[in-house]
Amino acid sequence: MVIKMNNRIKEFRKKSDLRQEDVANQLKVSRQTIIAIENNKYNPSLELAIKLAKLFNTDVEELFQLEE
Repeated sequence: MVIKMNNRIKEFRKKSDLRQEDVANQLKVSRQTIIAIENNKYNPSLELAIKLAKLFNTDVEELFQLEE
């Protein structure tokens, strides 16, 4: 069974008026990592998912949803 994870990173980033580069710099990852996450090409580690949630002042569950 393949489980896909969708995310709302781009939506939260735009609401926060941040660029991909801004998010990457704050989380100490590459801009390419943020691009890949936003395009559902890369699932972040739990640590990075929690950091993203903290950055956007929300829960991990609000940012990421599992789709079976």
